[in-house]
Amino acid sequence: MCCPSATLSVWSAAWLGGAAAADDTLDALLAWGEAHEVVAADPATADALGLPVAGSVPAPPAELLTVLRRLAAHGARLVLPVAGDVRGLGGPGPLTDAALKAGEATVFPSAGYGAVPQPVAEGLLRWTVYPMAAPVPPEHVGLGEAEHDLTEAIRVSAGELRSLDVARERPGVRDELSARLRARPRLDWPPRTPGRALRVLQRADEVGAILALAAADEPGGAMSASAAGRRAAALRPLADAVRRARCAAVAEAVRVFSEQADPRP
Repeated sequence: MCCPSATLSVWSAAWLGGAAAADDTLDALLAWGEAHEVVAADPATADALGLPVAGSVPAPPAELLTVLRRLAAHGARLVLPVAGDVRGLGGPGPLTDAALKAGEATVFPSAGYGAVPQPVAEGLLRWTVYPMAAPVPPEHVGLGEAEHDLTEAIRVSAGELRSLDVARERPGVRDELSARLRARPRLDWPPRTPGRALRVLQRADEVGAILALAAADEPGGAMSASAAGRRAAALRPLADAVRRARCAAVAEAVRVFSEQADPRP
């Protein structure tokens, strides 16, 4: 499914651009937890941003918006790193380590910081702000390209799975898929979020739910180790395409809100 960092990326861009109220931005984050808190990863970051350091009493999420406004942190970017692909995080360092562990981050390249969410208790999500180790060069994957790549990955993966005779539908799989989709958090997006970006996010969520089912489905005893490896290899490009589609959809929404920024001071 989509993730807290996607919500923060899009809504912070809308808020900084004058297209969303601060209260609505904070309310949108509640889909991911009843409460949110914010800390800085280290004393230097705490001093620079005016946030409490990790291990002390955390700040409310409104403080993060205040920091973003002060830094003029336009151009939020969703990063969904996996082992072997940590592009967009600025190189090795605490931010990259934390983002890999969480599987996500929101980075603000113009400001030089990134925020990583982590559940710390039931209903409580902590955002830790890290400095980026190095500037991140611009990277653009068009929404149309990402959508095409997702469609192609679905086609190729389905063909390979059929050739392995492991794509047969097991009893109850449609009900399982429907249950996973219904269990997703009910997300709100800012007014004027591009419709195509929302459609791509929805498609990526649907494919992601299928991948989650496939990952949870233990291969039967008739499947050899080599066939299981080929099965995993067939699904890997699809998972990569889902990540790229999500990042491209969020990037498109952020671009639209940044370009429509309210010119008033």
